[in-house]
Amino acid sequence: MKVEPLGKSQIEASIVGLGTYYFGGGDGSSAPDDKETIQIVHAALDEGISLIDTAPSYGFGHCEQVIGKAIKDRRDKAVVATKCGLWWQDERGSPNGEKDGRDQYISLRPDTIKIEVENSLRNLKTDYIDLLQVHKPAIPPDDTPIEDTMRCLMELKQQGKIRAIGISNVTVDQLATYDAHGDLSSNQFRYSMLHNNPEADILPYCIENEIASITYMSLEQGLLTGKINLERQFDKNDWRSNAGQWLPWFKKENLERLLNMFSQWEDLLDEYHCSIAQLTVAWTAAQPGISHILCGAKSVSQIVNNANSGSIALSEGEINRMSNDIKNLGEPG
Repeated sequence: MKVEPLGKSQIEASIVGLGTYYFGGGDGSSAPDDKETIQIVHAALDEGISLIDTAPSYGFGHCEQVIGKAIKDRRDKAVVATKCGLWWQDERGSPNGEKDGRDQYISLRPDTIKIEVENSLRNLKTDYIDLLQVHKPAIPPDDTPIEDTMRCLMELKQQGKIRAIGISNVTVDQLATYDAHGDLSSNQFRYSMLHNNPEADILPYCIENEIASITYMSLEQGLLTGKINLERQFDKNDWRSNAGQWLPWFKKENLERLLNMFSQWEDLLDEYHCSIAQLTVAWTAAQPGISHILCGAKSVSQIVNNANSGSIALSEGEINRMSNDIKNLGEPG
């Protein structure tokens, strides 16, 4: 497994990371059995995946707790990235809707961040967090100034409770402000073959300022695995049954175009003995400025397959060929 530094922190982490949103349950789905989750985390570490990304809001602390159990005797093998800023313990912060029956707030106040960090340390059963990320930027009315948030995070770093600071879901202007007020190491955002908006501003800024780029949804909820065909029927409890409303590529006419593109890559699948999902991750990792890609997993076999994609080194010609095919797709209808 190839590793890359988390920006200026120089903490080395696997280019393929384990995203753990699924482990927390919620959004109409139940969390997997804790034993199953621990097996997946152990398999990830066995396959060289060191970056494990989580958040307190994934299961309201439950996801962190299970990960803490999984890495208890293997802490030195894991680069643990968790988050702060989504708050539900009281009404501090700005209202951010309801999740799984609880009112949620965005709070980047120093007082709530410090509480979250102590809770995460306890949940994860660790003395330090490798990467603490601001989950979402502050919003009115409790719009905490970025400099106040960064001052708090820098204090936590100086105390040794966190090793590096990251952010996620920000605009390029917010990114620059965070960077100007402390030691910013990483930026997490959505990026994929079908969603390349960050190439316009976010990625150039990260490249120029030595900030690691951690991507999520790079497989677009399964669309870029090649496993969703025109006959696929999702269970009514699976949000993807209505995904075409906000992810147009799920519509049959658009999905057909994707499948046709995948069929043109059969020679690459044969050459690298890989799947469409693995080829997709390899292409993503090859894009300028992309340093780490988060992939979720619902089974040990999935995480093993994800890990194998981290060893595929596409040639420049193959990368350009795939990029041209993606460009020729155009926009979804």
